[in-house]
Amino acid sequence: MLSSTACFTFIFLLCQLTGPAASAVLKKLVGALGGSVNFPLNLSVDPIDSIIWVFNTTTLVTIQPKLADKKALIIVTRHRNKERVNFPHEGYSLKLSKLKKNDSGVYRVEIHSSSLQDPLTQEYELRVYEHLSKPKVIIGLQNNKNGTCVTNLTCSMEQGGEDVTYSWKSLGQATNESHSGSTLPISWRQEKRDMTFICMARNPISSNSSNPIFAWKLCEGAAGGLATTVILKLLLSLTLLCFIALVLIILIIRRERRKEHCTRGKCSEYTLFHCANTPKGREIPLTVHVARHTKEIYP
Repeated sequence: MLSSTACFTFIFLLCQLTGPAASAVLKKLVGALGGSVNFPLNLSVDPIDSIIWVFNTTTLVTIQPKLADKKALIIVTRHRNKERVNFPHEGYSLKLSKLKKNDSGVYRVEIHSSSLQDPLTQEYELRVYEHLSKPKVIIGLQNNKNGTCVTNLTCSMEQGGEDVTYSWKSLGQATNESHSGSTLPISWRQEKRDMTFICMARNPISSNSSNPIFAWKLCEGAAGGLATTVILKLLLSLTLLCFIALVLIILIIRRERRKEHCTRGKCSEYTLFHCANTPKGREIPLTVHVARHTKEIYP
């Protein structure tokens, strides 16, 4: 019986020396840009000689726990972090405020105790995200096949697009439909023109939705409007060209006929004086020959 008790005591002491020293499971945390995050720490070791918080490979904070007659001594290694580091409720769980993008990384806490051969450690992985703005929707090539509008809608973020997932909602049907992914292939006929499509974007801390895309605005041109417009423009252009050509032909014909009349001596009274090159503002008496022809033309 004695040997059995001694064996149990030996195993218990061995677990106390080796068990707690092993690293715990990595804890994943997320924070919002400009916000704060808590690194929870549950202490199960006594006594505690010191606690060290490390960010990546740089020591962030060193703590000497409080004693009966002394307050805890907290040393923040970097002055710029003094206003950002806090330990709520006089505990040792770290609270980091005014988060920045470069605060993302691996944090580790080391608990040193005289009762442990190696320090007890706990690791955290922090990811800092931005609040999502309104996603942007790009409409792909639109086509009309036998009265059916076929196109793609692609949802994307202009900024803050880390770890973003996209989904779509199709409203206006008997049952609203959902679709996962950034691209939504759509196909609708005239009787479904009241459909509305909305893109939803999400990241670990926020979500936002796009402006609604109305089905009746899609394939307006591809469904016949565009073809009709192009045809009308072509017809108008051809009509205008024909009109200009006709005017030019008429002007050319008139000029040729005037020349021919002058050559044959059949000019009008106005043309006759014009052909005689009468200076403006002066009168030149008609010759007997010209006057005779003028009387023949205009008796």
